[in-house]
Amino acid sequence: MSVRPWRDIERRQSRQIMVGNVPVGGDAPVTVQTMTNTPTSDAAATIDQIRRCEEAGVDIIRVSCPDEDSTAAMPEIVRAARVPIVADIHFHYRRALEAADAGAACLRINPGNIGSEERVKEVIAAAKANGCAIRIGVNAGSLEKDLLEKYGEPCPEALVESALDHIKILQDHDFHEFKVAVKASDVFLAVSAYMGLADAVDCPLHLGITEAGGLIGGTVKSAIGIGNLLWAGIGDTIRVSLSAEPEEEVRVGYEILKSLGIRTRGVRVVSCPSCARQGFDVIRTVQALEERLQHINTPMSLSVLGCVVNGPGEARETDIGITGGGKGKHMVYLSGVTDHHVADGDMIEHIVELVEAKAAEIEAANATETAEAAE
Repeated sequence: MSVRPWRDIERRQSRQIMVGNVPVGGDAPVTVQTMTNTPTSDAAATIDQIRRCEEAGVDIIRVSCPDEDSTAAMPEIVRAARVPIVADIHFHYRRALEAADAGAACLRINPGNIGSEERVKEVIAAAKANGCAIRIGVNAGSLEKDLLEKYGEPCPEALVESALDHIKILQDHDFHEFKVAVKASDVFLAVSAYMGLADAVDCPLHLGITEAGGLIGGTVKSAIGIGNLLWAGIGDTIRVSLSAEPEEEVRVGYEILKSLGIRTRGVRVVSCPSCARQGFDVIRTVQALEERLQHINTPMSLSVLGCVVNGPGEARETDIGITGGGKGKHMVYLSGVTDHHVADGDMIEHIVELVEAKAAEIEAANATETAEAAE
């Protein structure tokens, strides 16, 4: 399909850093993060959860390090993970030192609660010694007292000032492998703060609407906030904060990126809300297909429309399409062209087989192209 100029997003030019072996910023893809919710001290449970997130496509994953038992488990977790591990540090700066020694690829510190500048300096030294990046995590819920006294309440200016103060500390100690977040649970506050920070610095920005809520409410808030920033070209890595399992955060993150055409992973489903005209149960069909197709990483599009009002038009724009018909027979489209019919009882299995075959075909073509380019 051709590129539409009105879809182009001019991305903010940030400098690039490395989080382990994953580039963040510059011309690198916008990465998707999440955070484990198991006790980090339980290495086996944490690794199991990391594995599920990896299967969902996570690029970077964060684990909380609230105590010595957590940082003691870090070496085992780092060895087992296929993606870089970020150590989340609050209050106890020594946990940052321990996590850096244990192999964390990045240290997330909150300037509002990590302690004095001297303690931040020690964290910087540990990061330098171990090749760690640092994320400055400013949060509206834990701003420094002097900034709250100055501004009276959390506001965009306060979040940006906090970030700039701590960026200066890192830069004054010749440390530049950092990214920054200025998160808030209020969408307007967060978006405004990120826009102000984007104008002031060239470092990579980690986007998020913090404490966004449950799966549905949090998805909506995150899509509005993160989506607006990405649409404006702002953001190099994202974390969708949901009161849901971390793999769900990863899936929602990818859906936000896919909706803006920023990254494509897996099957993009175009489906109707259904009505009395539907020739099959659209809602249950889409639920079943989304579950059955989670293992597909290859980017492609699938339209599932209940009737012929919009079905043929949507199918013309997707790799595979199905439109509801009469008497339990439905039209299947391949590459936008009508191809054959399928019966109700065979439909889901048939679509899964078509998608898997299409994925194999795309991957084979990509492999051939890569081999030819290497010659």
